[in-house]
Amino acid sequence: MPQDQEEIYENQYQSQTSFILFAAILLERPPFCLYIVVQQLTYLMVEEKLMRTAIVERKTKETEICVEINLDGNGEYNVSTGIGFLDHMLEQLARHSLIDVSLKAQGDLHIDFHHTTEDTGYAIGEAIAKALGDRRGINRYGSSFIPMDETLTRVALDCSNRPFLVWRVNLSRPKLGDMDTELFNEWFQAFSQSAGITLHIENFYGDNNHHIVESCYKGLARALKQAISVDPRQANSVPSTKGVLGGSL
Repeated sequence: MPQDQEEIYENQYQSQTSFILFAAILLERPPFCLYIVVQQLTYLMVEEKLMRTAIVERKTKETEICVEINLDGNGEYNVSTGIGFLDHMLEQLARHSLIDVSLKAQGDLHIDFHHTTEDTGYAIGEAIAKALGDRRGINRYGSSFIPMDETLTRVALDCSNRPFLVWRVNLSRPKLGDMDTELFNEWFQAFSQSAGITLHIENFYGDNNHHIVESCYKGLARALKQAISVDPRQANSVPSTKGVLGGSL
């Protein structure tokens, strides 16, 4: 854990203990009766100090990407990849997860869209992993069912630091706009690997390929919103009996 974060948690513990004892004496109540209220108050104080933000710059001979995120944002976005449909999907991801996303990408689009698509997945995933830190206090799990007209898709994920993708999505068209539909699998694979997320995506049914792909991104957004939210009851704890996330179950 970063040193400044350790100091915040230590200060939180000391302040919490002192406050409980003081309030117990003042109000003539058992300390335990005040515990839940104090937990909520200290969580709010710590939340103000711990900004879950990250900036990632990724530069290769194929792409140059800069992404900035705020996990506790309002779903604001400023996205430019040079690929119109991908921009639209990343905007959906930001809006429905309430993660603020600013992303600028330049890639070798004169060849094809593969490198830019894949590398934006890597960059956004890396930024989320960086902002989550040791993943202390998060709910960890999230899931969502997304209907879009004739389409229904389920997304379930675990911020386990154990990357894995299950992709059960069949697309009947080779392209959406100018974008190869096979690239969406590549994006989700790159994202799950760099974010350290176990990610399961399954489209149950649907005819419109645009609806199917968009439901996948919206489902990811809604599931992420659940998983990265902080539970005040365990704000100081890593959500695992091991005390860390990653490695073996």
